[in-house]
Amino acid sequence: MPDNDRTREDEWFLKNEQQLLEAARLAREKRERERAAREREEERTRLKELHFMKCPKCGHDMKEEPVDEVLIDRCTFCEGVYLDPGELDKLFLQRAGEGKGFLRKVLGI
Repeated sequence: MPDNDRTREDEWFLKNEQQLLEAARLAREKRERERAAREREEERTRLKELHFMKCPKCGHDMKEEPVDEVLIDRCTFCEGVYLDPGELDKLFLQRAGEGKGFLRKVLGI
């Protein structure tokens, strides 16, 4: 009988050990997913700070300038003009009857 008790005890420990190992593996995988997500977010934030308000053409600083009720982005070096999504439509709708005046105002001529 002692041999049978020993076998059941070994089976119990083996079963519980497998459960503990599986729980540890799941916890490790969860930590790894969280770490990877945190690193992706930190990298995205770092890149945004590195490139925010920088000219896509020459890399110099850009400044916002008001044109009617829209803030356009203009490069302080190459004078490039950049618009965020929807800003061009907004400007054209505001200036539907003044097409030539709008472009002259944006370009500063």
